[in-house]
Amino acid sequence: MYIKDLRLHEGQPVTLKGWVANKRESKGLVFIIMRDGSGLCQCVTDATQVSEQIFENARSLTLESSVELSGTVVKDEKQVGGYEVRVTALTPLQVAKDYPIAKKEHGVDFLMDHRHLWLRSQRQWAIMRIRNRIIYSIHQFFQQEGFVQMDAPIFTGNACEGTTNLFETEYYGEPAYLSQSGQLYGEAMAMAMGKIYTFGPTFRAEKSKTRRHLSEFWMIEPEMAFFDIFDNMDLIERFLRKVVTDVLSECPTELEAIGRDTAVLQQIVKPFPRLTYDEAVKIIKGEQDVNGKNAITSLEEELKTVDARIVEVHKEIAEREERMKTPGMKKGEIGFNQAKIDKLKQELVDLEEQQRNIPQWLNSARSFVYGNDFGGSDETVLTRLFDVPIMVYNWPHQVKAFYLKRDPNDNRFARGVDTLAPEGYGEIVGGGERETNEQLLVEKIKEHELPLEAFEWYLDLRRYGSVPHAGFGLGLERLVTWVCKLPHVRESIPFPRMYGRLLP
Repeated sequence: MYIKDLRLHEGQPVTLKGWVANKRESKGLVFIIMRDGSGLCQCVTDATQVSEQIFENARSLTLESSVELSGTVVKDEKQVGGYEVRVTALTPLQVAKDYPIAKKEHGVDFLMDHRHLWLRSQRQWAIMRIRNRIIYSIHQFFQQEGFVQMDAPIFTGNACEGTTNLFETEYYGEPAYLSQSGQLYGEAMAMAMGKIYTFGPTFRAEKSKTRRHLSEFWMIEPEMAFFDIFDNMDLIERFLRKVVTDVLSECPTELEAIGRDTAVLQQIVKPFPRLTYDEAVKIIKGEQDVNGKNAITSLEEELKTVDARIVEVHKEIAEREERMKTPGMKKGEIGFNQAKIDKLKQELVDLEEQQRNIPQWLNSARSFVYGNDFGGSDETVLTRLFDVPIMVYNWPHQVKAFYLKRDPNDNRFARGVDTLAPEGYGEIVGGGERETNEQLLVEKIKEHELPLEAFEWYLDLRRYGSVPHAGFGLGLERLVTWVCKLPHVRESIPFPRMYGRLLP
């Protein structure tokens, strides 16, 4: 029996097994918030309704103790999940001692060191369930679209885009690399199956500590024969719309648990704007407005608002702290004021981060040099003006991978496309149409100073039945981060691996 199924057993006896997420006592009653992985519910042990031993068993439970209990399901919409269990029997399975993650604020490093336990919190539980739903929807979408799931190797003898950011290892006496992408192999598989997708771990040895970077992450990489860049963009849009719509439909409890305002996610039904690189650069530099909003002036106005709010928050914190010094103040009022102060201090942390970031974004936007790739700041400036993902295509070929096709109408550009999530989250999808001309590919391989012999098998795909084809890569964790509106990508994966973090 699982907590999520309590609604099917109203008025009936049930047995639950799980852990204590919270507990309080009051005049012969023990209130346990129990979790079992499927959800949470309140379980009430009444000293007048159970034996002394059972009541003492309930009192002995501590945070994260494991327990088996039986009782009757009662509907109560005021309680978490809408139902509670009136306990008739209760057996502790293991009483936890000194659980390290208390009901208070902990620093990020502490929580990351205890990630194996942090996963039990309601917020992390909800994020992982949303991640699970996204994974399920991804498979569902591609299977329904007639794709075949296939697998690319993790060990590779060559790199998609050079070896600078790869983890090198030894493979039976030969150098090998952990894969940064399965895309090249995806192209070979698409020539056999028509439409394929891979879904597996990828590795990037970037010594970066930004909120967007992981060293190990999961990539979804479809590849389609007889697709051009515009077919590719159509597929990306259908794909993201399906996945986000499914999360909205299937995960309302989880979205509520993390406090996600779903208004922006609900905009996913709208068409995704498609901008050329040239148009996007003009928007970033403030030379072109979006629906009456200018990137530069809107950031300047936001900075003024943030500065003013910081002053207000400091003032309110000081006033409440002074008020709490009043002699004879009731315990409840002290607790209320302290809770408000804690909330204000958290708001202050967020505001001060914006106060640091906005000038950096402004400087990046004003000084952007045409022809450069977009950095995180540039993507943030651009996407904050939109409420749906946007697609930026036709990039200067110098900043994109060697395998992208040149635009037949202007060979200065490559037919690549980046899909950027709104609300400042930036790139979640990168892809494009692949080059089919063998000679042009050879030139680009040499230009990128890659070993030609390592790509002979890849060039075979252009020698034997070459066709127009395209594909893309979606970073699962970046998608989860945007959908959940997380401050950092580290919360989007059960055990993050990033620069400086290998344990637990």
